[in-house]
Amino acid sequence: MSLRKRKRVGSSGRLSSSDGTLTEESSPSQPSPPLHPASSLGGFNDPATADVLLLLQPDDPDSFQSLELHLHSAALRRSRYFSALLSDRWHHPDPGGDGIRQLFLKISPAGDLRCPPFDAYVAVLRLLHTLDFAGAIRSVADALEMLPVALELLFDDCVRACVRFLEAVPWTEEEEEGILSVIPFLREEESRDLLARVSPKAAAGDWNCTSEGMLCGLIHSAIHGHPNVATVKAFVAKLLRDYSSRDSVRRVLDQAFLLGLDTVKELLGKYARPDFRMAGDNDEREAIQRLNLHATMVNVKHLHWLVERMIELRVADTAVKEWSEQTALAADLQKTFRDDAWKNIAPGLPTLVARCTCRLANSVASGSTLAPGQMRDCCS
Repeated sequence: MSLRKRKRVGSSGRLSSSDGTLTEESSPSQPSPPLHPASSLGGFNDPATADVLLLLQPDDPDSFQSLELHLHSAALRRSRYFSALLSDRWHHPDPGGDGIRQLFLKISPAGDLRCPPFDAYVAVLRLLHTLDFAGAIRSVADALEMLPVALELLFDDCVRACVRFLEAVPWTEEEEEGILSVIPFLREEESRDLLARVSPKAAAGDWNCTSEGMLCGLIHSAIHGHPNVATVKAFVAKLLRDYSSRDSVRRVLDQAFLLGLDTVKELLGKYARPDFRMAGDNDEREAIQRLNLHATMVNVKHLHWLVERMIELRVADTAVKEWSEQTALAADLQKTFRDDAWKNIAPGLPTLVARCTCRLANSVASGSTLAPGQMRDCCS
């Protein structure tokens, strides 16, 4: 399930609009309006008492599935997302209507293909009516399924309940990976205890191993794992800046850089191979070549982000040394740029390579990165 992150503020946030644009304002001095107790609302998915008809539709043009739910506006307003949708500003009553509001919600595909696509959304919508968090969240899997939906719908009470549950129960390694993937979407105060659980300060050796593994996972998630890449990259960059052990940060970034560099060399090497380049009349080979070159550009973009982080944290020594010794990579780049095919497949590749080179060279010339004397002379 991918996360479509909407802006989250404190639970006392309120919605206002002065120019037709819906905005959120944080108002710490004003408490949230009192919520109706669950017992005073009609039942979940009860057509007899519902005043909202919600249609869930997968965010997939090829899917014909949908699900109708009969819900209550008083319960839905516990979600700040639905509270905005149900506000009077966006509601134009139909004089001849039956008083039932119709809403549509596009849902993200489930991350686990074994789970029906609507289950997590139905569970969270039910909680908006019942508030029975203890009864609904009985396992780490339950919390990890509901938490992304609660974040998407800005259902703060459910987010807090899921986080508190995760803080209190043991995890498997697989479940810990799921927790790491959702941490970037939590506020700092919500994620603090979870991060402490992921990297407990026990014995120094064990802690270093665990914490570096956590950082590796977060870096991988930042550059590969999420559709909302900019948000996750900003979170990971801040975490790296604030991390207490600079040696751990150096090792983790070095590992990520070397892995990314090997990937770039492998992909570009395949593209520059003579047997592939001579087979211009083979459609299948041409398609493979296009994929290889496009993937090369994507991975160079990841390298550029890593280079920026390494220079910012003054740990770019390994990157400078490795980048300066890439004779084979330079030869493959020359082969690639001799014809014009790259201009249609990966037009930004030369710029990205040049940026990496210039940033590393400038860091050496400015003295922020240590390098042998011969290399410093070349960069001066």
